[in-house]
Amino acid sequence: MSEIRTEWAVSSGQVPYPAAVAFMEQRVAAIAAGEADELVWMLEHPPLYTAGTSSKGEDLKDPDRFPVYETGRGGEYTYHGPGQRVGYVMLDLTRRGRDARKFVRGLEDWIIGALAEFGVVADRRCERVGVWVDRPEKGEGHEDKIAAIGVRLRRWVSFHGIAFNVAPDLTHFDGITPCGIADPRYGVTSLADLGIEKSLAETDQAFLKSFETVFGPVEAVKPPRLPLTA
Repeated sequence: MSEIRTEWAVSSGQVPYPAAVAFMEQRVAAIAAGEADELVWMLEHPPLYTAGTSSKGEDLKDPDRFPVYETGRGGEYTYHGPGQRVGYVMLDLTRRGRDARKFVRGLEDWIIGALAEFGVVADRRCERVGVWVDRPEKGEGHEDKIAAIGVRLRRWVSFHGIAFNVAPDLTHFDGITPCGIADPRYGVTSLADLGIEKSLAETDQAFLKSFETVFGPVEAVKPPRLPLTA
């Protein structure tokens, strides 16, 4: 993979969701046409809910709480907001083997590796997408999701990506059934909820290191120039 040039950009401030999606659409088309390099874009959104292609109306419990955006990624309802690091991953899977399952597994390994940098043991669940940590102190069989994954492929270029909870307001997840999972044994957590205080910048460094282990080297670039919220 060393011949593949992957750019790595980090935005400060809160990036409006529609502007981020519009940029991804343009960048994915350019990558597919051979006119742009791959890009991993780390950012933060203002509070909002997104509905994936498998979302069910009854899982949006408080539709008036935050803006709700229909999105073309896979999965169900997800929350984005301050204190959560979103990673939009625009990779050329034609050059990486055209294996969607392997790609999603790579995203899981990326998150798991980043968590290991903070001493957190996390893993995938074959029946539940995302990355989970065991919470035995909450009861037998209790597990919490710390990162969600929702991706889409167009002409074998990926977009959308991951949402990793650093220190968001976890009550904001109450307006949805996160990823459609209503079982009370399965909740949502964050680094802060686990007692680990890390900044977004520190989290980014762990994710960069893990990404290079899983997917190959990156080159830091300036983030897209988009209007940011206050």
